[in-house]
Amino acid sequence: QVHVVESGGGLVQAGGSLRLSCAASGSIRSINAMAWYRQAPGKERELVAKITENNNTYYADAVKGRFTISRDNAKNTVYLQMNSLKPEDTAVYYCNAILVTSYVGSYWGQGTQVTVSS
Repeated sequence: QVHVVESGGGLVQAGGSLRLSCAASGSIRSINAMAWYRQAPGKERELVAKITENNNTYYADAVKGRFTISRDNAKNTVYLQMNSLKPEDTAVYYCNAILVTSYVGSYWGQGTQVTVSS
């Protein structure tokens, strides 16, 4: 069994910070990439940030300079540090992992709610 689990969501005021965590577990040989997506009510899911096996990073323009993605290979965990949060950041945040088990596959977490009040 392979599991991807997010944690760290919550309610914060505008300008505040949250740190999301995503832990992958199971029969994992290696992690090629991990990414954070978000989906607001009535909106499509969008890519927020991703990090590769070589620690190359990508950020959506809307979060660049405010969010930082990082990973801990020993713990099979990726983090999303979110600073200077805005109400428009309110969404369910999902972790996606490209994992090598017996093959290369894509795995999703269940999501964690982030709510930013004005």
